[in-house]
Amino acid sequence: MDKRQTAVQTDKYTYRVSYSEDDKEYVGLCAEFPSLSWLDASRDKAFAGIQTLVSEVVEDMRNTGEDIPEPLSLKKYSGKFMVHIPP
Repeated sequence: MDKRQTAVQTDKYTYRVSYSEDDKEYVGLCAEFPSLSWLDASRDKAFAGIQTLVSEVVEDMRNTGEDIPEPLSLKKYSGKFMVHIPP
């Protein structure tokens, strides 16, 4: 699979950038890959960094035959919310 196809899938992942007071930098995160992060002084570079990192990890996973997480935006849900409570 070429890199363009990888980028198309990774563009559908859920990304977030927030400021880390502890690190005094912005941290880029991806919900589908909770163990990955990218720190940078620039918000835009933190976002670009986490996207690049996720693309590299997905490509690595493809090459080793690992299961690649499905983007949250593509998951299908039943539309039911069930809660069990005591009588």
